[in-house]
Amino acid sequence: MKPVEWLGDRLMIIDQTRLPQHEIYLELADVHQVAEAIKSLKVRGAPSIGVAAAYGIALGAQQIETQDLEEFRKAYKNVSAEIAATRPTARNLFMAVERMDDIVGRAPDVISAKDRLAAEAEKIHDAEIESTRLIAQNGAALIRDGDTILTHCNTGPLATTGSGTALGVIIEAFRQGKKIEVLATETRPLCQGARLTAWELRREHVPFRLITDSMAGHFMKGARVDMVVVGADRIARNGDTANKIGTYSIAVLAHENGIPFYIAAPSTTFDQRIATGDEIVIEERSPDEVTHLYGKRTAPEGIEVCNPAFDVTPANYITGFITENGILKS
Repeated sequence: MKPVEWLGDRLMIIDQTRLPQHEIYLELADVHQVAEAIKSLKVRGAPSIGVAAAYGIALGAQQIETQDLEEFRKAYKNVSAEIAATRPTARNLFMAVERMDDIVGRAPDVISAKDRLAAEAEKIHDAEIESTRLIAQNGAALIRDGDTILTHCNTGPLATTGSGTALGVIIEAFRQGKKIEVLATETRPLCQGARLTAWELRREHVPFRLITDSMAGHFMKGARVDMVVVGADRIARNGDTANKIGTYSIAVLAHENGIPFYIAAPSTTFDQRIATGDEIVIEERSPDEVTHLYGKRTAPEGIEVCNPAFDVTPANYITGFITENGILKS
């Protein structure tokens, strides 16, 4: 399975909105289709978003029809801006945009710019694959034989294009022969845990049980959770971390019950430009994601809805960060 694959003149992704019922691959032919795929969560997960963003920019640049460098750079700004406007929270997206913008700013001519953009996108992709491989290895060392690990949202290959972050840690521990069990939250409102994490764990034959988000405290209080491992979309300089909505609640519950709470994320998710989580922009998504489930209305019409996609967990609730460079203490 390749969640994101560069085909030279188009980008192929697995449509994550159709899982688990249908494993469908889409070929995206221009930057507009890539931007739409990111917005609509056909491709999602901070590292995967960054990779898709880079390829989307490279694809958009390829289709600019001018050999004049200044005209190319002017048109390129629209391509870059369209990708940057897709989702506001994930740091990896903006990391990719910044790296691609830098390439264009230093290119001596249009042909070089296009070639270097495609090469840079591939470098970003390769780096995320290698980072998550190391994250999985580093984090697996924290898991003991017999542990039950709770995880939230989806952080496997679908979300990273590589081994995965939090889910990569769990899968690697299982591959090492450790007898573990996973509690996977369904993760409202889009059920990415129920749809995607369960699908990935089942493919890997990792023992797991699916629970609703509101059950986490019940299992922690009952001493049925040994550790929590989740991913991240942006990490501030002080360690405050934005992740899928509901993460903060789980972190508080873990702290209350004396359970280690780890964030697994590559260095590309750390944002040294912001001091605290108060500066992280939280994406507000469509009310339909709360009032509807699988296309069917589940709430009364005409009601007010709040639908933030992420929340911020303060650093003092985080035991440590599992990165490609090792375990960083919070």
